[in-house]
Amino acid sequence: MDNITPIRFYSEWNESSGGSAATPLLTSRTFCVVYFLAAPLRLLLFVYRFPFSSLLSVGYFLLMANTFRSTNVLMLLVMAWVKSARGSELTENDVTVDPPENLCVSDSGRLGYLDITWNPPASLMTMTMCNIQYQLEYLDTFKNTWAVLRTSGRSYSAEFDLTKEVRVRAYTLLNGLCTNNVLQRSENYTALIQKPASSGLTGTEAKDFECVYHNMEWVECSWTRSPQTPLDAQQNLYFWYKPLEQAAECPEYILSGGIRSSCRFTGNSLPEFSDIIFCVNGSSPEGPLKAKFTSLQIQNHLKPATTDKLHLQTSSDEQLELLWENPVERLPGYCLEWEVEHAQDKPDGTTMLGVIHTTQTTLKLLPTLSEDRNCYKVRSKLSKYCADKSLWSDWSHERCYPAVEEVAPKPKSDLLPVYVCIAAAFVLLLAVPLCVWASTKMNKSREEKKLKSLITNLVAKTFRGQNVCNDTMI
Repeated sequence: MDNITPIRFYSEWNESSGGSAATPLLTSRTFCVVYFLAAPLRLLLFVYRFPFSSLLSVGYFLLMANTFRSTNVLMLLVMAWVKSARGSELTENDVTVDPPENLCVSDSGRLGYLDITWNPPASLMTMTMCNIQYQLEYLDTFKNTWAVLRTSGRSYSAEFDLTKEVRVRAYTLLNGLCTNNVLQRSENYTALIQKPASSGLTGTEAKDFECVYHNMEWVECSWTRSPQTPLDAQQNLYFWYKPLEQAAECPEYILSGGIRSSCRFTGNSLPEFSDIIFCVNGSSPEGPLKAKFTSLQIQNHLKPATTDKLHLQTSSDEQLELLWENPVERLPGYCLEWEVEHAQDKPDGTTMLGVIHTTQTTLKLLPTLSEDRNCYKVRSKLSKYCADKSLWSDWSHERCYPAVEEVAPKPKSDLLPVYVCIAAAFVLLLAVPLCVWASTKMNKSREEKKLKSLITNLVAKTFRGQNVCNDTMI
């Protein structure tokens, strides 16, 4: 055995050929022999994937590469060993993903806009080869649905109705070299349930809370009282939105019957496309009233103004053309959709109603029978391209074709002069007898005075010159 000469797979130096290196003499049969001899080591490398066996394997293949004098084979073998070693290391060192710790919810006086904070699990504090994220889930009490989000931070703020339970849960997400670039989520989660504060008289919360954004000019939020609310209670409206630090009170209350029933916001005091939290609470001699919380965006409560410029005309082809103008100057035309109500009065007295939807401010209508009378009116609301929802405006005034001729009312017979004449005649009839009676009485009085004067003179003449003794004889 000691005399066995190893097989050489390359030729000796041949100076006559002018070559500068040995020429490989590897044949297909030799390659097959080497390939099958390496089979056990390859099995250890790719099946068991132990680092030590990989090290032995790569050593063996390095020997083969040196034998074949092939640099390419050497590089491929090293890359395969590194990949095998990394995969075996990940398999041996599986990571356990724990949920976050110290989940907490705090209130900063922003009407239910709460701060949620947490800490990473202690088991991953020293992890440097992986990216740590978190999956946060919370119950949106205004929509009654679970909201889900992923973040690499350790805090988040969200809106909650403080009259309901606050429910939050958090997972840990791990991804990177430590998980072989496979995203792993913690099997368990950290949960928090916070009970609402039981404050306020039962059944005294405000009812039918609603906000209307009138023609993008001003906002009015209204509510009604609960029947259980004490008569001498005072209700208040507070609101909050980003970036206010604290909640603010209604700038202008509107009274109805001496009590607060709505609040008016003028100008741009409330932002568009921003969540605004409203709270109606109050106090009474019996105790505090139960609070009512609402969250909304005012552009979803826009009510356009009534269309006041509506025209109906006929064209040369005897078609009717209806035209109107956009009542909201701040809105582009595509942000409004229109509803046209058509009333067609038949000669027999029947009326046919129809509704036409359009996004244009002009509408051409098919010609109708000359004996029919057609009337139209329009209203508008914000389209789905500019808001999630909206309110219909009031109906415009009606335009009809053919137009109704205004007939002047017949003048009513004026009986006032007749009544005056009758009254004058009646007064005259009463005045004549009075005048006759007064005249007769005056004449009679004059005659009596004359007769009296004559008698007086006659008596005076009779006793003239005679002494009249007033003494009484005894």
